[in-house]
Amino acid sequence: MIQGVLFDLDGTLADTAPDLGGALNDLLLRYDRPALPQSLLRPLASSGARGMILQGFGVTPSDPYFEELRDEYLECYAARLVRESVLFPGVKGLLASLDSLGLPWGIVTNKFTRYAEPLVALMPPLDRTACLICGDTYERPKPYPDPLIGAAEQLKLSPSAILYVGDDERDMVAAEAAGMKGVVASYGYLGNGAPPEEWPAKHYIAHPEELLNLLPSLKK
Repeated sequence: MIQGVLFDLDGTLADTAPDLGGALNDLLLRYDRPALPQSLLRPLASSGARGMILQGFGVTPSDPYFEELRDEYLECYAARLVRESVLFPGVKGLLASLDSLGLPWGIVTNKFTRYAEPLVALMPPLDRTACLICGDTYERPKPYPDPLIGAAEQLKLSPSAILYVGDDERDMVAAEAAGMKGVVASYGYLGNGAPPEEWPAKHYIAHPEELLNLLPSLKK
């Protein structure tokens, strides 16, 4: 029986791609480089600073300039955290329905605490989350199961009684490893790796409120 729901943040609850991509373009401007179209940057949103810096500068974490560029990128992102970011359509209705059903819900993201906490606070109703596990809460972030298991402990629920909804392959890998039922948010960013059909997911939803249609069958 499903007793709770956990969500990824970027690309699942909040459409943060405009600010994540905008931060890269702000940084490119510092270096007199041309801005890149959002259509190119949007699929990279779930990969965070690493994916953005690779796209914008061709620099990987093994490059000696990576850390400097990463810090500058994160500085740009912090300056525009919720300038253009919005909740995906249907998220408010979904969370209100979960509340009315008495199902606790929480957030497990790889976003670091210093960005996730203010973003959640500034985007109600995300500020009602029962737990917020961030990328630096545990030593091993997703795709390791540690953050999901920790969230289950905070909710005081068995992992097998929880759905985890995310838009990246690492979300589904982490859910499977934690013993949770993974649900792919097909409306999200989905990355640029293996197609979602190849991820270890149990279900797929094209709109946030479609999750409610799964609950009766998942309670059996």
